[in-house]
Amino acid sequence: MRHLTKKNPFMSLWLSGANKVAGTGRGLFQAAARKQQTAMINEAGKMAADFWTAALKTPAKPKRRKSGK
Repeated sequence: MRHLTKKNPFMSLWLSGANKVAGTGRGLFQAAARKQQTAMINEAGKMAADFWTAALKTPAKPKRRKSGK
Protein backbone atom coordinates (compact mmCIF):
# COMPACT_ATOMS: atom_id res chain seq x y z
CA MET A 1 0.00 0.00 0.00
CA ARG A 2 2.97 2.31 0.52
CA HIS A 3 3.68 2.49 -3.21
CA LEU A 4 0.39 4.36 -3.84
CA THR A 5 1.62 7.47 -2.02
CA LYS A 6 5.10 7.41 -3.58
CA LYS A 7 5.92 10.41 -5.79
CA ASN A 8 6.02 9.82 -9.53
CA PRO A 9 8.72 11.99 -11.13
CA PHE A 10 7.31 11.58 -14.65
CA MET A 11 3.85 12.65 -13.55
CA SER A 12 5.37 15.61 -11.76
CA LEU A 13 7.27 16.68 -14.90
CA TRP A 14 4.18 16.25 -17.07
CA LEU A 15 1.98 18.27 -14.71
CA SER A 16 4.62 20.97 -14.43
CA GLY A 17 4.78 21.29 -18.24
CA ALA A 18 1.00 21.29 -18.54
CA ASN A 19 0.76 24.01 -15.89
CA LYS A 20 3.33 26.11 -17.74
CA VAL A 21 1.40 25.81 -21.03
CA ALA A 22 -1.89 26.63 -19.29
CA GLY A 23 -0.30 29.67 -17.63
CA THR A 24 1.03 30.93 -20.96
CA GLY A 25 -2.37 30.49 -22.61
CA ARG A 26 -4.11 32.22 -19.74
CA GLY A 27 -1.66 35.13 -19.95
CA LEU A 28 -2.21 35.53 -23.69
CA PHE A 29 -5.98 35.40 -23.25
CA GLN A 30 -5.91 38.01 -20.48
CA ALA A 31 -3.69 40.33 -22.52
CA ALA A 32 -6.05 40.11 -25.51
CA ALA A 33 -9.09 40.71 -23.30
CA ARG A 34 -7.43 43.72 -21.65
CA LYS A 35 -6.52 45.18 -25.05
CA GLN A 36 -10.08 44.76 -26.32
CA GLN A 37 -11.54 46.25 -23.14
CA THR A 38 -9.26 49.29 -23.37
CA ALA A 39 -10.21 49.84 -27.01
CA MET A 40 -13.91 49.59 -26.15
CA ILE A 41 -13.61 52.07 -23.26
CA ASN A 42 -11.68 54.52 -25.44
CA GLU A 43 -14.29 54.27 -28.21
CA ALA A 44 -17.14 54.84 -25.73
CA GLY A 45 -15.38 57.92 -24.36
CA LYS A 46 -14.85 59.29 -27.86
CA MET A 47 -18.50 58.71 -28.74
CA ALA A 48 -19.67 60.47 -25.55
CA ALA A 49 -17.35 63.42 -26.18
CA ASP A 50 -18.54 63.71 -29.80
CA PHE A 51 -22.18 63.56 -28.69
CA TRP A 52 -21.86 66.27 -26.05
CA THR A 53 -19.69 68.46 -28.27
CA ALA A 54 -22.36 68.37 -30.98
CA ALA A 55 -25.22 68.77 -28.48
CA LEU A 56 -23.74 71.86 -26.82
CA LYS A 57 -22.91 73.75 -30.02
CA THR A 58 -25.16 76.68 -30.79
CA PRO A 59 -27.21 76.02 -33.87
CA ALA A 60 -26.06 77.86 -36.97
CA LYS A 61 -28.26 80.68 -38.20
CA PRO A 62 -30.14 79.82 -41.37
CA LYS A 63 -28.66 81.50 -44.42
CA ARG A 64 -30.85 84.06 -46.13
CA ARG A 65 -31.55 83.50 -49.75
CA LYS A 66 -30.84 86.27 -52.14
CA SER A 67 -33.72 87.14 -54.35
CA GLY A 68 -33.03 86.71 -58.02
CA LYS A 69 -34.77 89.91 -58.97
